[in-house]
Parts: sequence; C-alpha cells; structure tokens
Amino acid sequence: MPDKLLLVFAKNKLFGLVKTRLAKSIGPEAAYKVYEQLFHLTETETQRVKGVAIQIYFSHEIDESAWGEIPKYVQEGKDLGARMSNAFKAGFKAGYTQIIGVGADLPDLTSERIENAFVELENHDFVFGPAEDGGYYLVGLNGDKGLYVFENKPWSTAELLRLTKEEIEANKHKLTLLEELNDIDTIEDLEQSSLSIDVTLIRKEK
Repeated sequence: MPDKLLLVFAKNKLFGLVKTRLAKSIGPEAAYKVYEQLFHLTETETQRVKGVAIQIYFSHEIDESAWGEIPKYVQEGKDLGARMSNAFKAGFKAGYTQIIGVGADLPDLTSERIENAFVELENHDFVFGPAEDGGYYLVGLNGDKGLYVFENKPWSTAELLRLTKEEIEANKHKLTLLEELNDIDTIEDLEQSSLSIDVTLIRKEK
C-alpha cells in the first residue's frame, strides 16, 4: 500500500447547485456545463497521478459513474473544515502518512501539479495551492499533527490562507506554497480560462 493518499472533494453534478455565483451571470444551464467540464477534467487528471492511493468524497451522494473502481464516500461534517478534517483523519487512521486534498472545480489542476505537491510535502509539514481569492485549491498534510488547520477558520473568505499561514507559523511548523491559480466563479474567470465554453455565445444569450 502506498503511504500517500489523494483526496478529491467533489460536488455532485446537481443542476442548480453547482457554480451558483457563475450562474447569476450566465444562467444555470451554462454554469452546469462549466462545472461538468471541470468535474471530468479533475476525474481525468487525478487518475493520472502516479504512486498514490485515491479516494473520492462526494458532497451529496456517491456517483458510481465517476472515477471507476476508486473508493468513494460521502462528505460528513457541519462545514467545509469539518468535512475535510474527517476525511483526512480517516486517511491517517488507515495508515497513510502524507495526504493531499483537492476540489473538483479548478481548470488548471494537473497531475503534474499534484505530483509536485507530494514532492514538496516530503520536506514540509504543509503544502498549499493558493487561490487568487485568498483561499486555496490544494492542501497537504505531512501527518495528523496538522489537523488543526481545519478548525475555526473563516471558510470562503479572502482571509482564509493568510490566517492559516499565521497559525502554522505560530506552531513553528513548515509550509510551502505552490503556484497561485484561479478557479471559475465569474464570467471573467471563465473568459480567461482554458475551458472550451463559447463565452461569446453565452453573453449574446444573456
């Protein structure tokens, strides 16, 4: 069994419940298509990562049509921090020593970036992939001593990563940051991304 585990936290493809901020600009049908592309891009790229075990944590229900025979679970917890913490705890309890978690809605998430994150985790207690909005698209822990980063945090705010870094430094643990990337929350984000959605047509329809 590998000692490295990749967790994917994936929102189920439920119409009207994905990319809701984007849907306000381009409508729910187009927003759903955007998320569908991101979902399947993540499915492809995560399965290309070498030398790691993978587990998928869905937001609402297990989707047997995705990720083949890879183990699948449903997220548990009152907020994002609790849901991630519970999944990481289960992974460490199962014997994994290095665990990285990612979402399923980043257009530039590649297997190479994830593999590089595991390399960085060899020499650091934490690895983060910073997002332009002040949060992060990837988090990695080198052992369960770091589970405190999921507790009492301002989720979905611009202060998340800054406050998390301050706590890590106060605990005298080592962290490293990957390249900053942007997810897709607005039509401007969509226009700047590599997704093959016809944004010009969407704008005309609106």
